[in-house]
Amino acid sequence: MGLNIGIVGATGMVGEAFMDILSRHNFPISSLRPFASAQSEGSKVTALNKEWTVEILKPGCFNGLDLVFFSSGDDISKEWAPEAVKAGAYAVDNSAAFRMNPDFPLIVPEVNPHLIPIHNTGAKPTIIANPNCSTIQLVVALKALKKFGLEEVRVASYQSVSGAGKVGRTELIKQSEEALNSLTTKPNDPLFIGEIQTPPSTFAHEIAFNCIPQIGSFNDLGFCSEEVKIMYETKKILELPDLKVSAFTVRVPSLNSHSEAVWVTLKQDATIKDVTSALISAEGITFHAGNEYPTSRLAAGQEPVYVGRVHKDPHLKNTWLMWIVADNILKGAALNGLQIAERIFDIKA
Repeated sequence: MGLNIGIVGATGMVGEAFMDILSRHNFPISSLRPFASAQSEGSKVTALNKEWTVEILKPGCFNGLDLVFFSSGDDISKEWAPEAVKAGAYAVDNSAAFRMNPDFPLIVPEVNPHLIPIHNTGAKPTIIANPNCSTIQLVVALKALKKFGLEEVRVASYQSVSGAGKVGRTELIKQSEEALNSLTTKPNDPLFIGEIQTPPSTFAHEIAFNCIPQIGSFNDLGFCSEEVKIMYETKKILELPDLKVSAFTVRVPSLNSHSEAVWVTLKQDATIKDVTSALISAEGITFHAGNEYPTSRLAAGQEPVYVGRVHKDPHLKNTWLMWIVADNILKGAALNGLQIAERIFDIKA
C-alpha cells in the first residue's frame, strides 16, 4: 500500500532532492503533495514520473497525509511541523528547529535507529529531526569507532556552497565567471585574482576562488552557529553527553558535497587494522584505503559517506586522523530523511 506524502519546500534544492530520491528508492507513494511559497503556487513539479501541483501551507493542508518532509526554514518548521503531527502525519524536519529539543529524536539511521518510532508497532506520529548536514557524515564515521570509546573529537569542515541552497550556487557561479573573464585583461600578472562585480549577499565575502571561515553567525565565544550545531548535535546523536567535540567550519568554493578533516581520540588502544576494519564494515561507509582518498566531486550525487586518509597521530595518544566526504544535499539532508521514513514504515530500500 502506498503512502500519502507531503514535501514542504518542494521547489528548493533539498525539496527537489527529496522528490528525486523518492523515485531512486522506489518509495511506495499513493499521492504526493508538494508545498512551497505563494510564488510557486499552482506550478508543477515532477516526481515518480508524474506531475504534481504545488500548494501553499494553510489550515488543513496536511489532512490525509501519512508523512511530511520539511525542508524550509526554522520558522516554517516551528509553526507547521506540529500541525502535520496533529493531522496524523509523521514530520521529518530538516531544519534546526527541533534538533536539540529533548522531546524529539535527532536521527541518523546508521547511528541511532533504536530511537525511530516504528509505525506498525503502534507508535504515534511525532516530529523527527534531521541533523545538520556536516554532523550526519561525521557521526556515521564516529559510530564505527564508538566501540573503542570516544574521548575527544576535533573537526574542520570544508563546506560547499550548495549548503546555502540555490542562491549559494548561483552566487559562486556568477562571481567565478566575472573573475575569470577579468583575468584576460592581466594574463601575466600572478598577483591578480580577478575582479568581481557581483557583491556578496549569501556569504559574508566573495566566495569565488576564496575560503570563508564563517558559516552562520558568531556567538560570544567566537564559534559560528554551524560549529555549535556540529558540537552539540554530535553528542546527542551518539548519546555521549560528556564527549568533547570542537568544530571549525569553512565555506569553500566547491559546488556540492562537504569535506571534513577529523581528529578522533579513542579511550582504548587500537591498531590501524582495528580502526580500518571497523570503518570498512560500518553501515553507510565507503572506505578508501592507504593513500587513496575521496573528494567532493567524487561524492556529489552519491549516497555513501566516504572515509579515507586514516592514519595515527604520532604525538597525541590514541588519536586518529581521517578525511570524511559526503553529498550534503543527499546524505546530509534528503537521503537521511528518506532513510528515516523507510524505517518508520518498515520499507526495504
